[in-house]
Amino acid sequence: MQDQDNTTDLATRGFFRDKNRAFWLLQTGGWTAYFGLRALSGLANRMEPSFLLPTAIITATGFSLTLLMAAAYRRIITMPPLRVLILSLIILCGASALFSVLEVWAHRAFYQPGWTPHGIEYLGAILLEFSVLGAWTGFYYGINYYLQLAEQTARMVAVARQANTAQLEMLRYQLNPHFLFNTLNSISTLVLLRQTERANAMLSRLASFLRYSLVGEREGLATIAQEAEALKLYLDIARTRFEDRLRTRFDIEPRVMEARLPSLLLQPIVENAIKYAVTPSEDGADIVVDARQMGDRLVITIADTGPGMNGSSGNAAAAGIGEAVAPGTNVGIANIRERLVQAYGADHRFELANNEPQGLIVLIDIPYQTTNMGNDRTTAGEIDRSGDILGAPTAVAMPATANQDF
Repeated sequence: MQDQDNTTDLATRGFFRDKNRAFWLLQTGGWTAYFGLRALSGLANRMEPSFLLPTAIITATGFSLTLLMAAAYRRIITMPPLRVLILSLIILCGASALFSVLEVWAHRAFYQPGWTPHGIEYLGAILLEFSVLGAWTGFYYGINYYLQLAEQTARMVAVARQANTAQLEMLRYQLNPHFLFNTLNSISTLVLLRQTERANAMLSRLASFLRYSLVGEREGLATIAQEAEALKLYLDIARTRFEDRLRTRFDIEPRVMEARLPSLLLQPIVENAIKYAVTPSEDGADIVVDARQMGDRLVITIADTGPGMNGSSGNAAAAGIGEAVAPGTNVGIANIRERLVQAYGADHRFELANNEPQGLIVLIDIPYQTTNMGNDRTTAGEIDRSGDILGAPTAVAMPATANQDF
């Protein structure tokens, strides 16, 4: 672990944040404990206090030998496992033999002059030193392999996070061509009908919406306030075509304005409501966007007063809601499902049900998360003053079946 290069951020590893420091602390602490145990063992066996001198020499010898062993191990630790095992055993056996010779010398020179081990005493000395250095070797490799595994895990997590972010961005950018497809069709219709002013107004609002869609956090998240502003821009575009037939209302708790969710997540749902609730009806429909905090969850509902899942158009919506919002484009609601899975895994709900007394209601339930998004903020009052709340309030209630999986 000494002099190992820090290839990843070790800030989360605590003690091993600085590997050189950790090595010296463990090395010094371990051999100090070894000296204490040997000294206490000798004193407990009524040995003379002069026994402490050879014990200190032996400890210093072990300390020095393990430094040499660490230098050798650092050079072989990246080799194939079998080679590491063989070379480590050779180094360990050689160091143990040298350690035992030096221990015998220190004991005879400073504690029992003239003493020479005989028979089993040789084996006992070698086994003791082999056990001590073997334990040190085991700790050395164990800690180093743990750190290598932690670094590899950190790299894999970073790669997985980057892949997930890329997937979220890809799903997010899928919305732009899908949205452009529908909007440009509407503009083309206005041009063919020679409604130049309305076509120009729609183009201007389209430019504003696309400008917003290009601005966002790197991870593709937005606040509820920003998402509401994006919906306002989109509804302004749609209102150019539908005028008073499109009636919208926002019911957003002020405290959830800074809650985060994947950006442009709600726009395809509103687009779906316009397609199946507003377009087929001469009287149009109401669309209500509701967002509130429930415990540690952010719960968003988007309801319309269209035919729901029971009418002909509603049946078409229900049949295609998991696949596409517009013919020929495999995005929309399916995109939302995939983005929620990528962002939250299983920790989310995305459900559809008939609204009461009529219409369709979409429920999104995700973890409540906030962050400081800087000065780019929108308040509930700003949404009210924008003129995006049109028409009389529409009663929206979650049906009893809304908690089921669809």
